Amino acid sequence: MSLTVAAPAGRTRTTPRGWWRAYLLMLRFDLSSQRVWLPMSVILQVLLGSGTAVIYGFYIPHLPARAVQFLVTGAPTAALIPVGLVMLPGLISQQRTAGTFDFVWSLPIPRSAGVASTLTVATLSALPGLVITLVLAGWRYGIELAVSPSVVPAVLLTALMSSSVGLAMAHLIGNPLVVNLITNVLVFVVLLFSPISFPLSQLPDWLADAHQVLPLYHMAVVVRAGLSDGLVHDVGTSYLVLLGWTVASWLGTSWVVTRRR
Repeated sequence: MSLTVAAPAGRTRTTPRGWWRAYLLMLRFDLSSQRVWLPMSVILQVLLGSGTAVIYGFYIPHLPARAVQFLVTGAPTAALIPVGLVMLPGLISQQRTAGTFDFVWSLPIPRSAGVASTLTVATLSALPGLVITLVLAGWRYGIELAVSPSVVPAVLLTALMSSSVGLAMAHLIGNPLVVNLITNVLVFVVLLFSPISFPLSQLPDWLADAHQVLPLYHMAVVVRAGLSDGLVHDVGTSYLVLLGWTVASWLGTSWVVTRRR
């Protein structure tokens, strides 16, 4: 497969047509090179998402109806997080160690096309696991959800935000060992200390205040708003927070990409 579609990044200006062709070629390259990673990402999503919902039911066998709603509507968010915040940084760290990362950056294509391809694959790969997780969690607790059209932009934004933050973290932190340590810690933070499967009011004030700034709580809010009626409020603020994290992540990634030779 040829990737010689434009001059190396930073030397000449790429036309929109050339950029689009480079993006499609990189998309094909990423899908081919990640054919083993993609099924594993779906498995991890289902284990973390539906597993989080089901295991609370083991702790407390007779959950109130509202608690069950929070568990089921929080499961998709728990499923979205592993791909962007855990597996994507881990994949890039593995590429750094194997030398694949430097090879991709040396290809004669715009680096922005490669970054866009990575974000596309990571974002879309989060969707199958989310659907499976939601079906399993709903079946386990036997509840019907009030699904609205707003769930589509909510899911796409949360998946994109998660992938953007993971990509920025992998680029800004050059040491693969540090990246892997952070991603491993994030798994426990998501499972134990994030108001994804329970209300924010259950946390101590200082931790609840921290989650007003961090994206995890707001991911759960926008997705839950598309799956239920009356469980969450002030959804607009959560959208703004997620957009802020997404844009900040793009700026961080762009800063690294444009300065690396």
